[in-house]
Amino acid sequence: MAMVGKIGRVGLKAVAAAVAFLALFSPALAVQPDERLADPALESRARALSTDLRCLVCQNQSIDDSDAPLAKDLRLLVRERLQAGDSDTQVMSFIVDRYGEFVLLRPSFGWHTLLLWLAPVFVLAGGIALAYRTLHRTQERSAATSSSDERPLTAEEKKELDRLMRQG
Repeated sequence: MAMVGKIGRVGLKAVAAAVAFLALFSPALAVQPDERLADPALESRARALSTDLRCLVCQNQSIDDSDAPLAKDLRLLVRERLQAGDSDTQVMSFIVDRYGEFVLLRPSFGWHTLLLWLAPVFVLAGGIALAYRTLHRTQERSAATSSSDERPLTAEEKKELDRLMRQG
């Protein structure tokens, strides 16, 4: 009977640990119940738009995931604009006009964002060029070292080699 009690407590602790672990890695949706719209279609549109907008405080989260007060203000603004009858495009344009393109988690491709989009390509190409150059120089050095080791024997070395050969 005491054994069952120990197993029960261990099992309960394991379940509690698993729940805590899963809670750490589940998406934390910060939308509060008082922010939600009564119309499910509008709420769905608001949630979709919110996942594409960056929290200006956290900068690595959408406003849908952030608990920051500014993210809440942006979520409310999105819902306000949707209730006013704006289309999704109009809502996004309004937010971008007000806060700049930085507010978008996926900025558009254009001349003003060209460097942002092409920087990873340039960094990768630079890394490949650096690796090729380093490998090429290493091969040149090893070739130069091995060719210098193959110099002809001096007269003294030849005499010594002949002497050793006769002894062996």
